Amino acid sequence: MKVQIKTDKAPNAVGPYSQAIKSGNTLYISGQLPINPETGKMCEGSIEDCTRQSLNNLKAVVEEAGGTLDQVVKTTVFLADLKDFVRANIVYAEFFSEPFPARSAFEVAKLPLDGCIEIEAIVNL
Repeated sequence: MKVQIKTDKAPNAVGPYSQAIKSGNTLYISGQLPINPETGKMCEGSIEDCTRQSLNNLKAVVEEAGGTLDQVVKTTVFLADLKDFVRANIVYAEFFSEPFPARSAFEVAKLPLDGCIEIEAIVNL
């Protein structure tokens, strides 16, 4: 059985998908763009600002499901420019602690709404 997780503290999905789906004790969080949920506007700041917004959005979805970032077991980070990897990592380390989640990171040709970063996660609740 799958249960949709939705919160106003993260931006609405920009397509036909859910912010997250809970199946059993596993939470699958869709990619979180750096959109401010209060304004609906994409981050136009530095990669640090945008990474922080994406992770705050991800955190809001995790918390809506009753979890914490300590329960995140896997993330995938999509970057519009891999040159931002090191700077995004600095902010990423502010949100997670050891043992860090498993992670993949990729440079992609383009992200929805011309975002510079998108982060998805799998959480063991």
